[in-house]
Parts: sequence; C-alpha cells; structure tokens
Amino acid sequence: MRLAVYNVENLFDRAKAMNLESWDEGRPVLERFAALNALLGQISYSATDKTRMAALIVELGMEKSDTGPFVLLRRNRGGLLKRPQAGGVEIVADGRADWVGSLELRDEPINEHAMRNTARVMVDLKADVLGVVEAESRPVLSAFNQEILPAVGGQPFRHVMLIDGNDERGIDVGLMSRAGYPIGPMRSHVDDLTPAGVPVFSRDCPEFELTTPGGARLVVMVNHFKSKGFGSQASSNARRRAQAERVAAIYEGLVASGAEHVAVMGDLNDTPGSAPLQPLVAGTSLKDISAHPSFDDGGFPGTYGASSAGNKIDYILLSPALFAKVRSGGIFRKGMWPGVRPKKWEAYAELKRPEDAASDHAALWVDIDL
Repeated sequence: MRLAVYNVENLFDRAKAMNLESWDEGRPVLERFAALNALLGQISYSATDKTRMAALIVELGMEKSDTGPFVLLRRNRGGLLKRPQAGGVEIVADGRADWVGSLELRDEPINEHAMRNTARVMVDLKADVLGVVEAESRPVLSAFNQEILPAVGGQPFRHVMLIDGNDERGIDVGLMSRAGYPIGPMRSHVDDLTPAGVPVFSRDCPEFELTTPGGARLVVMVNHFKSKGFGSQASSNARRRAQAERVAAIYEGLVASGAEHVAVMGDLNDTPGSAPLQPLVAGTSLKDISAHPSFDDGGFPGTYGASSAGNKIDYILLSPALFAKVRSGGIFRKGMWPGVRPKKWEAYAELKRPEDAASDHAALWVDIDL
C-alpha cells in the first residue's frame, strides 16, 4: 500500500489575508483577527477590553462598515457597537451574551491553475491512503475529489473524511482512501485541553482506523501543529511542544492497547531537531520515513519553500512494526515552484508562475508491505 500526506493549502477558497504576496503582509491581519476574536468571546467586557476592541476594529478596516478588506463582522442580533458620525467605533455591548454574531476572515477563490496542480499532485501520488492538511471542510474535500480530480484525469478516492477542528480559518486535516481501505472507527481530539484549559490542538489530531485489503488494521493520525507565523516565538514553541507531547501520549496509548501499525503524519511546522518536537520524534518509538535507507529526498532534505534542511517540517512517522515493512519512500515536488535560475526540480508544465504552484509544501509518500 502507498501512504502519503500533503499540505494542500486549501482547495477552492483561502482567507485573503493568507493569500497576500508575503507573510509579513498577512501576519498583522491574522494577529489582529485572533486578538479581536478572543476579546469578543469573553463573558464580560471591561472598559479596557472595549477600547482595545474598538482600536482593532479600526485597524482591520471596519471603521465605517462591518465588511473590511480581510475581515467580516456578522451581527445577527443584539447590539455590539456604534459608529459615531464623528468617526471611530464605540463598543456598547457589556459581554458576549449581549449580541449574536461572529467575526470571520474573508475568503477569495484559489487560482485555477493552482487548483488543478493540486489535483495533479493528488493523482500522481498514486496513494491508497492520503492524509490532507489545510482542507476547508469535508463537503469541500469531497467536491474536490469528485469534480477536480477527474478533470485532470484522476480517479476519485472512495472514502473521504474530515472532522471540523479548532481553526476558524477553515484549515482542517482529513483523510482520503481508495476502495479496499475503508475508514472504520474514528476519534477526534478537538476537546483535549492543556492544564490551563486551552485546546491542545490548533486544528485536531484525529485518529482514523483503516482496514487494508489483507485485513490488517492501520491507525493514522493526521496533524497540523501550531505555525511559527504569528504570536511570540516562546508561545508558539510552547504550543507545538504541548501538541507533540499529547500526540506522543495518544500514540503510546494506542501501542499499549495492542495497535502495531500506527502512522503519525502531517505538517508539524518545525524541524526534527527542534526542542518542541522532541517528545514525539525522539521520545517515542516512532520512526521518520526520511531515515529509511530507501528514502529518496530528490537532493533536497526539506519539504517546504526552498526545501533546505531548515524547511523540513512535513512528516510521516511510523511505528516500528510499520517501519519494518517499508519498501521505499520519497518527496514529491512537481506541484511546488522550482525557481528559475536554475530550476531546482521538475515541475508541472502548467506551473509557469509562483502563483500557479499547488502548494508551498511538497507531498511525502511511503510504500509499505501491508
């Protein structure tokens, strides 16, 4: 069987703030969005909270309208704010119970060439089981599977599953599998909490149990750890470490219950030697497929951007019994922008500009005798 994982960076629509030319442009928007959302969700609003909320609303371009360039404020009922004729914003609600609505990031369609190149990657991987990172929802993933894969000559996957996670931007993790690899019992960890009462996982760490055509049981956990993109380095590192510790504990629990064939895969947003990932990559019996003698990295150790060693952030980690059955593995980069002077790797002919790239991430695959 072939097991693969791919960070698709959304399929049809993506938050406009995440589509800007540089991360330095989008990061302040996402930071302000997160800060305002956290304040709006509080049970009661202090005077300081109200002042800060009003300032953030203005900074997000919503001084005159609930629709900003990157963010949309939906107000269904109740009173949250007023906009005085003199300008500015005044928060009139005293807490979350005083109004009904939500704060949302505005989306825009993905470049059509990028969308089709994403589908080409999914088809050319020839995976029996594919972990997908950054899909908007199960209906979106299912529609992409049924409509776009055939449009580039592919066969849709038989099974598609995604459990909504904790990220409000619509970047969840899911699983697709071929006929003969049915998805059985599933377990979500969206409600796992840290000692401080904060959700551990930025998205989720779903456990998918599959059965192979030969009757073997395989448990796959798909992950997308906290990025380094916004928030302080210390808080981001602490969040990733907590996620690594929790995944390690879940894995150990599966092993203790008798599970032999376990795979942990996804975008862990850090390098193998980083302190945050050590509880998972060094503190368990899981083995990185890149350490297998047959693994081919195509001459570049990384999986993101320029694919340098510092950009190795995507993983397939296997339990010892599964690792022992590995035949081969590698990194698939044809959907990534290869550069121009010179091109670093072979890319699709349809990939003529960086904007046409399927994703900034490469896909990983491994062939296993199971």
